[in-house]
Amino acid sequence: MKGVKVEEATLDQALELGLLAEEFEMIKEILGRTPNFTETAVYSVMWSEHCSYKNSIFWLKKLPKEGPQMLVKAGEENAGLVDLGDGIGCVFKIESHNHPSALEPYQGAATGVGGINRDIFTMGARPIAQMNSLRFGNILRDRTKWLVKGVVKGIGDYGNAFGIPIVGGEVFFDDSYNTNPLVNAFSAGIINPEKVISATSAGPGNPVFIVGSSTGKDGIAGAAFASKDITEDSEGDLPSVQVGDPFMEKLLLEATMELAQTDAIVGMQDMGAAGITCSSCEMSAAGENVGMDINLDLVPTRQENMLPYEILLSESQERMLVVVKKGKENIVKKIFDKWDLHAEEIGTVTEGGRVRYMMGGNIVADVPAESLVLGGGAPVYQREYKEPKYYSEFKKFNIDNVVQPDNLKDVAFNLLENPNIASKRWVIEQYDSMVGTGTMTTNRPSDAGIVNIKGTNRALAMSVDCNSRYVNADPEIGTMIAVSEASRNIVCAGGNPSAITNCLNFGNPYNPESYWQFVGAIKGMSKACLKFETPVTGGNVSFYNQSVIDGKEVPVFPTPTIGMIGVVEDKNKIMTLDFKYKGDLIFIIGNSYDDISSSEYLVSYHGINESPAPYFDLEEEFLNQKIVKELILDNLINSAHDVSDGGVFITLTEMAIPRNLGFDIVTDSEVREDAFLFGESQGRIIVTVNEDQEDDFLEKMMSSGRKYTLLGHVTKGKMMVDDEHFGFISEAKDIFYSALAKHLEN
Repeated sequence: MKGVKVEEATLDQALELGLLAEEFEMIKEILGRTPNFTETAVYSVMWSEHCSYKNSIFWLKKLPKEGPQMLVKAGEENAGLVDLGDGIGCVFKIESHNHPSALEPYQGAATGVGGINRDIFTMGARPIAQMNSLRFGNILRDRTKWLVKGVVKGIGDYGNAFGIPIVGGEVFFDDSYNTNPLVNAFSAGIINPEKVISATSAGPGNPVFIVGSSTGKDGIAGAAFASKDITEDSEGDLPSVQVGDPFMEKLLLEATMELAQTDAIVGMQDMGAAGITCSSCEMSAAGENVGMDINLDLVPTRQENMLPYEILLSESQERMLVVVKKGKENIVKKIFDKWDLHAEEIGTVTEGGRVRYMMGGNIVADVPAESLVLGGGAPVYQREYKEPKYYSEFKKFNIDNVVQPDNLKDVAFNLLENPNIASKRWVIEQYDSMVGTGTMTTNRPSDAGIVNIKGTNRALAMSVDCNSRYVNADPEIGTMIAVSEASRNIVCAGGNPSAITNCLNFGNPYNPESYWQFVGAIKGMSKACLKFETPVTGGNVSFYNQSVIDGKEVPVFPTPTIGMIGVVEDKNKIMTLDFKYKGDLIFIIGNSYDDISSSEYLVSYHGINESPAPYFDLEEEFLNQKIVKELILDNLINSAHDVSDGGVFITLTEMAIPRNLGFDIVTDSEVREDAFLFGESQGRIIVTVNEDQEDDFLEKMMSSGRKYTLLGHVTKGKMMVDDEHFGFISEAKDIFYSALAKHLEN
């Protein structure tokens, strides 16, 4: 494209692109001149919250990042890397694709899956498992049903075609997500830590390649779009939603794995948010005093006459930037030709730290790379925050003001068909959990997803968790609970927690009350991660999750999703949640309280939304998990399942369903019956014990000093509570498995 115009940008253009007036002045100062439009567009996406974390980095730096298994710290690479032992590392990360999914759920969710997997294999790791955390609005709304079906199909179609199993996740419904759903995608991969491909540039004169798919106009300014509110006018932002091709991604994966076995690569980075701009600037800034000259005329494009800023800001999927060792270009071209993928040389590594983009014989942008990246020249803000009024109001809740229902069996079955508790089979059946040969929990239900680590006696455990209602009630405690539940799930599966990644979904950071929730969540996450020795390897911040209704901002529940991995040292010690044998004794480990705060029972059955977070004690939680680890290692229990949403009754039912067994239990006389059965006090785990092991189990528990209570025993198929027949497990199973589909299809 000859004769590309290079004109100075105006303040109005900068504001329209999402920059603040003072930020436009900062850019002028950095460049020593007024930027042109392309440069202003580049800064607008790189300084967006989505890329720069300008409103969150001050607090993110306070998260614990040190740990004995850490190989790559947060922010150093595309994803975190921890040591699993035996020369094996795990690369893992979770990220959001909320805003695109709100407008175009199928492609929004699909490209979220594609992007998170590229973050993994760009480092040279082969993805082995995926998970996701999904939040939607009121399930009775037609729009919610449309979003659920589109998101689930997008995840399923992309993940199934790409060939990586989805081994777990969570789905939650609440009115706060009516306009703005949350789609958080998690991926984990395995790598030899000595063969990590770094997202960095080096060596002036080395060629720069773009590999993979062509560049189109889809996803332009997607990062900036993800850094603003969803409104009724957001449909006009549909070009900001990317379009994915899982088959292209599969080819790109295999080509990357082959390329990783050569010595031709200096560095490589996925083109996610902000496309070529982000990868070229971040790779340059990660090097030592190097930049790049990029010729945009050489970028393979899908449309003719694309403007410079369109090429630079495009977020077309399945593309990566690769810095190649000079003289080894043919190795790269040969591999990508084999897989029928583009591998075009579009630039050169230069000295001096500046990135220059050329087109039509002109320099269309010339910027110092360091000024655009996280931790460099991007602005850092400490936003005002204040405690919202509702926080103290919630604490006034008193259980004595809630009348216990006469018929608790009705409550139990009401909860079984609640969409937040009912089986997510309707979702799971659209995912391929069997692709490959690694999944170890498809027919062995466990609290965590378990994937085989081939060639070892180890397995990888993983979980994604967050009860956002708890976080809304108390951000600090709620986030501690999210970390603790992720750890509890891994422990109940027989694993040792290793590290976390997080996806921090919050409202507008300029809203002091929303920002207070964010700050509280960071504080809670730090405390819990330090306790469980699970450092934060990185993740994603997603602000502006809300809608503007009648001129008023309505944020979603604050949702700091925790993705945690752990190691099962001995595959023979994997623990499942299902009752094994009629006659086994049922014990609950941990304390039960007169507590129904923030429970699904209180909200959905009584219609009370205003209450604090449920009972939680971090030290109790830690010690209860510790004894369960020991019980599993000593072969003293047959099953383990944590008490979470829906309380003890739902936990027991979930344990009974897989083998069509039942239970006969007695509630604690010192606790209200509804609180004991349906309350969600934290830190409790239900285990079953063979009668022959009872003495050894009791001896172990007494020496531990932990609270434990005999509830009853496993039966053939009835559900008995305090000698009252609550029904047969077969009828509970039918309701539990069919409820979500009925909600979505009616």
